[in-house]
Amino acid sequence: MHADSYRHRGLRRTLVAELRRKGIHDERVLAALATVPRHLFFESAFQEHAYQDKAFPIGEGQTISQPYTVAYQTQLLDLGRQERVLEVGTGSGYQCCVLLQLTPQVYSIEYQPVLFERAHRRLASLHQAAHLFCGDGSLGLPDHAPFDKILVTAGSPNIPRTLLHQLRVGGALVIPVGDAQVQRMMRVVRESESEFSREVFEEFRFVPLLGKAGWQG
Repeated sequence: MHADSYRHRGLRRTLVAELRRKGIHDERVLAALATVPRHLFFESAFQEHAYQDKAFPIGEGQTISQPYTVAYQTQLLDLGRQERVLEVGTGSGYQCCVLLQLTPQVYSIEYQPVLFERAHRRLASLHQAAHLFCGDGSLGLPDHAPFDKILVTAGSPNIPRTLLHQLRVGGALVIPVGDAQVQRMMRVVRESESEFSREVFEEFRFVPLLGKAGWQG
């Protein structure tokens, strides 16, 4: 376990200033990124790069998302202080840790067992308590639904109906949708039991959402 030094905190302040210049304006989101020690989610060889606004590999064909992407998705989510949120794709656990700065009620599911075990250990070492699950995140967590918000951190070929129906009325799903090369960020709000509204935002590039309602369906 590496320390969170004065230098690391300074690098985070510089990163947050960069994110603010790029258009992230939600002060709660910026404060969360200023708090979470991103370098502790990296293998030692990559730690020097932790506060660059870039994505990096974490093994199993997955990446730790670019800080701008984490901030952008979290800002779109507009998470209330006691809202229940489902994260699909725990990955390194970094985004999960950012969400925990905003609400204590975080549920996160990871498809890859190796990454699940690693994230579980890492969050425990940081004394961050989320509800972590290993399984097919494209199907959500129906036994724990409904959720106020759902965040998908992998690119999906479509909007999984399984996730839409795990939202409470008034709740929102933030998900990148597109082909394997590029996706558009979308926010879908459940207006009623049967009606949903949809907004489309910037283009991003994510690793593929795996599972029955993702690229292996």
